[in-house]
Amino acid sequence: MNLPNRLTISRFLLTVAFLIVMFSRIRYHETIALVLFSLAGISDFLDGEIARRRKLITNFGILMDPLADKIMVCSAFIAFVGLKWIPAWMVVVIVSRELAITGLRLLAASKNVVLAAEGYGKHKTISQIVAIISILVLASYQQWGTIGTTVFGFSLITSQPWVNWFTELAKWVAVTLTFISGWLYLWRNRANYLDDL
Repeated sequence: MNLPNRLTISRFLLTVAFLIVMFSRIRYHETIALVLFSLAGISDFLDGEIARRRKLITNFGILMDPLADKIMVCSAFIAFVGLKWIPAWMVVVIVSRELAITGLRLLAASKNVVLAAEGYGKHKTISQIVAIISILVLASYQQWGTIGTTVFGFSLITSQPWVNWFTELAKWVAVTLTFISGWLYLWRNRANYLDDL
């Protein structure tokens, strides 16, 4: 198994560890979850870069890399709904998009067609990762003492700490890009499912 595919598998393992920590009651669990999720996000970037530069692109990677992204992102957002850190309707939009695209990929695979990720999908994933990291920072930065308050607790535009409005903005950007990228992906690949309707 090549390095990019190992990184993809590591993302599944990091997601499991992230969820275990998120719902544990250990001290600083939000901060530990932030570190685990950040590592998973970095592995997402590295596996794609390494695969392209070293020409290690495989069908396993084409199918499993986006699936690992979806599981990682959806797990985090669903966990946040339970903690009331994000409105449920936003997560419904995100999860619905991911399930629809996964369904389309499985349908295409049944016809021996492999649908790779597109540019809009990568931007969408980045926006989702930024939103999740922002939410985790907002939940945990006060535990970091003076450094956390100094870096994330000062105000810029409103009287609230800048991390508050940045996190809210990041949520909206993620939901908007998720919806747009999903619609474009379904439209561009409509030939793979319209015949089955």
